[in-house]
Amino acid sequence: MLIINSYEEFAAHLGEELGASEWLTVDQDRINKFADATLDHQWIHVDVERAKAESAYHSTIAHGYLTMSLIPHLWNQIIEVNNLEMQVNYGMDKMRFGQPVITGSRVRLVTKLHNIADLRGICKAEIDFKMEIEGQRKPALQGIASFLYYFKK
Repeated sequence: MLIINSYEEFAAHLGEELGASEWLTVDQDRINKFADATLDHQWIHVDVERAKAESAYHSTIAHGYLTMSLIPHLWNQIIEVNNLEMQVNYGMDKMRFGQPVITGSRVRLVTKLHNIADLRGICKAEIDFKMEIEGQRKPALQGIASFLYYFKK
């Protein structure tokens, strides 16, 4: 795990791969809970029998936004940023879904520091990310995630 204690330490990794998370299984229970939380109960996600019979994947698949929502959890397995007042998710750029995550698949986050800026004392870190699917060449999701880090003065 990469440990960062200041803007300068973070900036020293510009252009570098920051690491990869552990693999995480995306099971039907997680998908069902996400469907309940977001009110998105489309059959391709939650109807196991129908998906087996009618889906091109012969299985349910995770919501794309479920896959995206795993980024903060997996990001925290890659990096520990200390001496913070707070951290804020700032945005997503160039995000695209490459392929669906079939239920039971394992995913992990792979990251690289794309850009970093000091915005009047606030650290804006832009992270190139890929959400890989174990055993697949094409990622489930990729893009640039932006975080604001408010380092203690």
